[in-house]
Amino acid sequence: MFNSITRTLLVTTALFAGAQAHADWQVANDQSRVNFVSVKNNQIAENHYFKQISGVLSDAGQFNLTIDLASVETQIPIRNERMQKMLFNTVEFPALTLQADVKALLAKLKQQGSAQANLDATVSLHGKTQTVNIDLLASLDKNNNIQVSSMAPVLVKPADFALTSGIDELQKVAGLKSITRAVPVSFVLTLNESK
Repeated sequence: MFNSITRTLLVTTALFAGAQAHADWQVANDQSRVNFVSVKNNQIAENHYFKQISGVLSDAGQFNLTIDLASVETQIPIRNERMQKMLFNTVEFPALTLQADVKALLAKLKQQGSAQANLDATVSLHGKTQTVNIDLLASLDKNNNIQVSSMAPVLVKPADFALTSGIDELQKVAGLKSITRAVPVSFVLTLNESK
């Protein structure tokens, strides 16, 4: 009898603890987008994006994002191939990764349902790692899913990631007078709670 009661209490406690545990959130690729803009010949701006992104946000507030650079989409197949090969060198450097500690943001989000933040993220791209400052807005819906979007474009300098020679090569092969050397990046990410 005593053993039976003990087992019941242990099972009940375990179930309760499991119910209280918070799952991670996963980036939903089909509901997320990372965009960047290039300007050629000082006047023609073009939008591009990545088709494959993934990531996870832990309940402890650690965020990790991975962008498959081979999934770059410029709406022109040959330009996609040139960016993969000449700019990103996806054979050697297949992905961009971003890491950020968002504990404070997540705590505020859970309390208020929405939050703004200015935070530093560590970005690794093309064999280089830099700290990038990001302004963002996050909201938590009734299903405990999170949406995060940039409040201002993140200005990325290709020189910080050893991409200048790749841009020079793209400019030459396309016969362009110029390609901008500062790239605005914006994003909308939907993170679904893991079940």
